[in-house]
Order: sequence, then C-alpha cells, then structure tokens
Amino acid sequence: MSSRHILAAALLVWAAGPLGAQTVKEGADAWQRGDYPKAVAIWIPLATKGDAEAQFDLGQAYRLGRGVPTNLATAQTWFERAAEQGQVDAQTTLGLMLFQNGDQPGGLKWLSKAADQGEARAMLVFGTALFNGDGVPQDPVKGYAYVSRAASVGLAPAKQTLDQLDQLLPASERKRGLEVARELAKAAPTEKDVATKPMQMAAAKAPPNPAAKPAPKPVATPAPKKVADTPAPAATKPAVEKAANAVPSGNWRVQLGAFSQRGNAEALYERLSGKAAFEGRQPFYVAAGPVTRLQVGPFESSAAAQAACKASGVPCFPVRAK
Repeated sequence: MSSRHILAAALLVWAAGPLGAQTVKEGADAWQRGDYPKAVAIWIPLATKGDAEAQFDLGQAYRLGRGVPTNLATAQTWFERAAEQGQVDAQTTLGLMLFQNGDQPGGLKWLSKAADQGEARAMLVFGTALFNGDGVPQDPVKGYAYVSRAASVGLAPAKQTLDQLDQLLPASERKRGLEVARELAKAAPTEKDVATKPMQMAAAKAPPNPAAKPAPKPVATPAPKKVADTPAPAATKPAVEKAANAVPSGNWRVQLGAFSQRGNAEALYERLSGKAAFEGRQPFYVAAGPVTRLQVGPFESSAAAQAACKASGVPCFPVRAK
C-alpha cells in the first residue's frame, strides 16, 4: 500500500472515532446551534447501529432538508425504523405524514400506537377518527376518551375539539369516556406532550425551510361523528318551515362532520341532502389541514341553524361562516 493510501486510511479512522463516541444529545446540541451538518454526521453512525432517537432525529433532518438534501422517502425510512422500536415521536410524525399523504390506514396504525403511549397529537387525531368511525370502527366513547386526554395535557386544538364533542355526546357517554380515559392513562408509560422532549424534538422545532415540505399538522378542529341516515321529521313544525322556506342567506351554517377524505364528506351529504331541514341549502366542503369539514347552509342566525340541526335528527352544530 502506498504512503498516500496509508495516510488516507488513517484519516478515515481518525475521523470515524470521535463521531462514533458521540451521543444523540451532542448531535442535538449541534442542531440547536445551527450546525446541521455536524448534527447529521453525529447521528448517522448512531442511527445505523440502531439508536431509535438518532433514527428519529436523522429522519427529521431529511424531512426538513437541514444538513442533508430534503428527501421525504429517506425521512420516512428512518422514521419507520425508529417507530418499529417504539420511539413515540417517530410513530407520531410517521403517522401524521402518512395520514396527510392519503395513506389513512398506515397513518392510523402508527398514530394508535403513539396514542397508547400518551402522545397528545396522536391522541387527538386517532380519537377523532374513532369518534367519526373514519378509517376505524366507530367508538365515540373511546374517541372521546383519547381527545379528553389530549386536552388534559394542554393541547389547544384538543380543547376546542372536546368542546364540540361535549355538544354531541350525552352526559352518560361523556362520563364513560372519562372513565376510559383514566384507564388508558394508567396503561400508558407516561403522559407525553410534544413540549416534554425538547432534545429529541429539536429537529421538529427547527425554523421552517422554504425548500422543504412543511411538517404535517394535527387536525385543528375535528368534529362530529358520522351517523346512519334517519327518517326526517315531519316538516310541519314552525322552526323547520322557517329553515326550509326562508330565502337562503346569512353567515351561519351547520357542521355535520369532519373527514380525512373529501369523498366521505360528499357521501354523507348525499345521504342527508333530502332532509326537509336542509332544503334549499347547499354543502360547503371546508379544508382544514388534512381533513374536510362538511357544512350546510347558509342560515340567517345561530338559532335557525340550531333549529335545523334539531329537526334533522342527526348530530350537528351551528358554526359561523368565515
């Protein structure tokens, strides 16, 4: 071997030694300082050896395009490796990525696992899916339990969603939901909100990269459950006549559901459009992050929208049009 090759080999050994001895935390410290290439260089050997935290952080680097070129396929691969080892942030991030990109079953698979570990964002999305029966068997009580747990750890969208669910579930089912929530909390390792893991979540909290695809966000205000169509009440009550016969105008609508697929929202409207309470109104498909909200209107007031909800015989609630 030539002296030049011996020197090159020695340099490689010297370079590899310190990195192999470094830790995930040291990589996170470099990331916090903005030294993304160094962070990635520290995480790569650790991730390759199977360190779940390094795999998650490396996935974030590829997702955001920091220290390496943006590559969502590679990011997903590292998230999957970490998620398979039970790394809760990887399970959540992977679940949200898949869910937003149209792979609802794959997304819910990982979100359910993260929800069982007490991750707030996962509990909100998976709980909403359970409540709606959207992609999973419908279980409003268990869905309420997950959402209430997410709200209890301070996740603002979960608090908003819980307020909506409180309008839809009777008191007896809400009580059962809280009991289930307590049982789920006992089974979970810990209650984990995103803010409780600053080091591991450092990559997720990096400044936005214009060249990178934004991180998927949890459902902001997922809403009511889907229900089977029921016979419309007789359209002879004054409130129904007013809702049906008035010239459609106003800034109010009724919200009938929130779905991960627009087609599901359209299918529900097809089933409900013949109800007298909604006669003369039109559907609105409102995009909210990865979900589509089905709203029907307009109505001249909150009271008129509430009257239509009551007369329709299906769960819904008034919302002001933006």
